[in-house]
Amino acid sequence: MDQKNNPNKGNKNSNPNNMMKGPGKTIIIYIVIALALVLSAGYIRNTSLNEEITYTKFQQLLNQKQISEVTITQDDLVITPKDTSEYKGKSLYTPNINNPQLIQELKDAGVTFVGKNPTYSPFINTIVMYGLMFLFLIFMWKFVFSKMSGKMGGGMMPFGKNNAKVYMEDEIGVTFNDVAGQEEAKESLVEVIDYLNDPKKYTEIGAKLPKGALLVGPPGTGKTLLAKAVAGEAKVPFFSISGSSFVEMFVGAGAKRVRELFKDAAEKAPCIIFIDEIDAVGKSRDSQLQSNDEREQTLNQLLAEMDGFDSSKAIVILAATNRPEILDKALLRPGRFDRRIIVDRPDLPGREAILKVHAKDVKLAPDVDLKDIAKSTPGAVGADLANIMNEGALRAVREGRKLVSQDDLREAVEDIIAGKEKKDRILSKKERDAVAFHEVGHALVAGLLEDSDPVHKITIVPRTMGALGYTMQLPEDEKYLVSKEDLLNQITVMFGGRAAEEEVFNLVSTGASNDIERATQTARSMVTVYGMSERFDMMALESVQNRYLDGRAVRNCSEQTSTIIDEEVLAIVKQCHQKARDILRENRDLLDKITGVLLEKETIFGDEFMEIVYEKYPEMKIKKQERDKRREEAKRQVEEAKKKAEELRKAKLEEIARRNEEKALAAAKAEEEARKAKFAPLDEALEKMKIEKELKGEDSEKNESEIKPSLNMEKEQTSEGNEVEVKKDDVNDDPQN
Repeated sequence: MDQKNNPNKGNKNSNPNNMMKGPGKTIIIYIVIALALVLSAGYIRNTSLNEEITYTKFQQLLNQKQISEVTITQDDLVITPKDTSEYKGKSLYTPNINNPQLIQELKDAGVTFVGKNPTYSPFINTIVMYGLMFLFLIFMWKFVFSKMSGKMGGGMMPFGKNNAKVYMEDEIGVTFNDVAGQEEAKESLVEVIDYLNDPKKYTEIGAKLPKGALLVGPPGTGKTLLAKAVAGEAKVPFFSISGSSFVEMFVGAGAKRVRELFKDAAEKAPCIIFIDEIDAVGKSRDSQLQSNDEREQTLNQLLAEMDGFDSSKAIVILAATNRPEILDKALLRPGRFDRRIIVDRPDLPGREAILKVHAKDVKLAPDVDLKDIAKSTPGAVGADLANIMNEGALRAVREGRKLVSQDDLREAVEDIIAGKEKKDRILSKKERDAVAFHEVGHALVAGLLEDSDPVHKITIVPRTMGALGYTMQLPEDEKYLVSKEDLLNQITVMFGGRAAEEEVFNLVSTGASNDIERATQTARSMVTVYGMSERFDMMALESVQNRYLDGRAVRNCSEQTSTIIDEEVLAIVKQCHQKARDILRENRDLLDKITGVLLEKETIFGDEFMEIVYEKYPEMKIKKQERDKRREEAKRQVEEAKKKAEELRKAKLEEIARRNEEKALAAAKAEEEARKAKFAPLDEALEKMKIEKELKGEDSEKNESEIKPSLNMEKEQTSEGNEVEVKKDDVNDDPQN
């Protein structure tokens, strides 16, 4: 195999058998030495000492005259029992307690005794033990750091070894067909694919494609999948590495890994380098003393490599992050990551397309409507939708069915939002009534407010995430802008549950705690972020941090201003709370009627709920039908626009493929013409000979065999493997010809 296509070639440590030639052999030597020293120490300490007995037992044996000989050392008495003793054939020892009567007792018992100096000294024993500890520490140090530096390969401390995953062209297996819901991002990356396929077209005109493209978006939106799909479409190698893989505890290791990565990529160009979570290494530098020198050195090396590599080699760097605000400015300047591609949460058609991609390997029932599931998951990303499809399939298996139904997918959505049904939680009648009125309060306020999101489901079935019931609202259309009236309606709906408890039971409970928290946060954002306060007008009082993560806001005002903000928020909260109470007070009959149905069925869906409302307000149904007509027309126009954009994108990809095919055919044609030109003199000579033979009327085969020696012809092998006759006088003897 060619070394260019085999990253392991030339790497001695890539072969497991070679491990014994490097650090593995050294480790075994250390182990053998340590064992030998341990055995030696044990031998020195316990030589000829087989069994220990107590001094009392020694006195008994001495009195019974069962001892033949005693060797007295500094620490022990080594005892040789007589053959008549129960310890026959054994060597005994007991501690030497320095008994001054011992010598006389041995004489009285007729025991032979001798004194013996120790064969080792405490100093030698200390040296041996500390030597063992020192060797053990050396072994552990070598073993641990070898593991940290890449599976113990490349010498004693190969800390800079490149550990990027390399996917060759035939190993990627991902194309744009596997990425759905990100049409704009794919459109931005088509140019990158064209550049990788035909860089000459850009260099000839003097154009320089951006060296790096930064994929920015929330977690789970498919940034890594999109980068891999670019490599799959371009049919080039794909280097994938995490930003955290560059940063090591040893200064300089990360910088070396960056150099090795770009060196390997240059050998396999054209290719794509993908750095996931680049914020781990590309965080903005500062002058703080606590700054990470290793991370900064790694970042500096990355910047230098991006400036230094040859753009004509067609190496494209893609990176992904969900924290673009903390990246170093030098990393984002023109010539580096100067193109930012937003990979945002998919809209309704995008979610439907993602569900279709994940449904390819799932056996769905004929009645499954993926568009309905997409509607019920606003704000979900690709990873969430994949999880929903998998949870639905698991539910079908648990219930013994071979097809995934619509109910399976709906239940999967609710499991992710509110948790699984908690069937063992039994509520008292009073609590059950309170939960029912609370949820119907939410639903009724939402149903009667104009332009509020329609109610999809009301249930009082407890869930494992702590909800005793919930009301689900689903928007009819994707909203990209939210008005002040929409936000006030949302807050009013949130207070519908507490307002129902107050109107019916004239008391309040803890069930509205989450509603109050979310309502207060929305009201505060209206004042501090969205500029919807009459007092502060369009003054920004908070700045949003980590927009693609938790969206946390940081206050940018004084303590006095914060007090006024609290007053503004309280005014909005009180206004919406009172509005919710007014709606429910005016429609107490509907509140009681719908609650009765909910207590009976435990779950009511949106259509059934609205039919009860339409009985009292039939004009609302007419208005809804008119809105639906306008909405369908708007949807049709949007779908047509998206269809045209998709056709343009596909046409561009097909054009790229067509040009690549034409380029391959042109290369093959040029090779054929070069071959023909090379053998043109030979063809002319053969044609001339053929004409002469036909004029003479001679036999072709006979004359050809006679003419060949006279013309001094040679057989030459063509590139296609066919043998042709070559005339030495007509063809140049240069080996290149």
